[in-house]
Amino acid sequence: MITTPKGLRLHIGVFGRTNVGKSSLINLLTGQEVSIVSDIPGTTTDVVEKAMEILPVGPVLFLDTAGVDDESLLGKERIRKAMEILKRCDVAVLVVEPDVFTDFEKSLIEKFKERKIPYAIVVNKVDTKKPSEAFLESLKKFNVPVMELSASSDTREIALSKFKEILIKIVPSEFLKEPQLVGDLLPPGGIAVLVVPIDLEAPKGRLILPQVQTIRNILDSDAVAVVVKERELPFILSVLSRKPDVVICDSQVVMKVAGDVPKDVKLTTFSILFSRLKGDITEFAKGLAAIKNLQEGAKVLIAESCTHHPIEDDIGRVKIPRWIRQFTGLKNVEFHHHAGRSYPEDLSEYDVVVHCGACTLNRREMLSRIELAKRAGTPITNYGMTISLTQGVVERALEPFPSALRAYRNVIKRRKKNVSRRGCKILDI
Repeated sequence: MITTPKGLRLHIGVFGRTNVGKSSLINLLTGQEVSIVSDIPGTTTDVVEKAMEILPVGPVLFLDTAGVDDESLLGKERIRKAMEILKRCDVAVLVVEPDVFTDFEKSLIEKFKERKIPYAIVVNKVDTKKPSEAFLESLKKFNVPVMELSASSDTREIALSKFKEILIKIVPSEFLKEPQLVGDLLPPGGIAVLVVPIDLEAPKGRLILPQVQTIRNILDSDAVAVVVKERELPFILSVLSRKPDVVICDSQVVMKVAGDVPKDVKLTTFSILFSRLKGDITEFAKGLAAIKNLQEGAKVLIAESCTHHPIEDDIGRVKIPRWIRQFTGLKNVEFHHHAGRSYPEDLSEYDVVVHCGACTLNRREMLSRIELAKRAGTPITNYGMTISLTQGVVERALEPFPSALRAYRNVIKRRKKNVSRRGCKILDI
């Protein structure tokens, strides 16, 4: 649990007015002095992160935000950063003081509702003042769990017990039941062949994160993982006593692998698997049509969730732009790149967004990015799907996911009909 990547943890945002005890609460729950605690308002400036395990939920990541009622110039910047964290939150905790509930708290609750973030209310500092019955009664109208505690006097065991109770009530179901990565494509005792070229951007001696997580999910599903490089694939297929149930490959070798794997064997890529686990595979499949529809002067955003050091033949900065140009036959396509947590608020200038597999993001953050694109009217798709499209094997790679394949085919059909009827570029697909 300690080494679980951030992107797989339940992200818990802790919000509230300045000096209500947010940092004290996190320090108590984690048992560590993670956040600086002071009576001076505004002590917490940037978001502080702390990972821990809370059973039965599992690995979580606390996000300690700055107070949201500081009207100074610096305070406004702190508030902006705190609000940015809403994009990463799976659940939120609103910390208040007894008998104090202002427009700031109401505004935060409106933001939680707007983004459909489940939340709970923690009434802190009850050792200094007991909340009135009228105050507690007024909180019931929000119809969310309410917890009373004192971060300065309650024991950690008591605080954790109370916190688990409210957390279980609001946590999204996917965190109480582990989402499927590949297990549903395999019967018990099934065989999955993983084709994993050694990625030059992976740390020496290691596989990259999506490959490791896929292997673990296969084993958890009581199936067998056979791992090879692309050159050894034909040999492995020839010596297996029966055909594998699925072959999963790195997107960059999907064309070669498609040629080696029998057509009656399911084939997909790691990136496409993660598009389902972390985002919306159907929305990504729909967005593929936009790549077919690019014209000279188009703008394409290449978005990555991690901040690896680009190599000479980097997948996002070199290969995908090259493959898109070759596939479309266009020379004047403008490619922009965004990596890590930073992400443009306005995507309307782009003709399409091509996003990585998002292995370091949590599902809510990836869905937030998809919603930003939808609000801007900009199609969004995925690395694995884009590469499969440019290599001519996208329908094969989507076959294990019938709803996504149907969505892709429907958009392509609609596009062809519109082009035939109007003889012009489709702007809204």
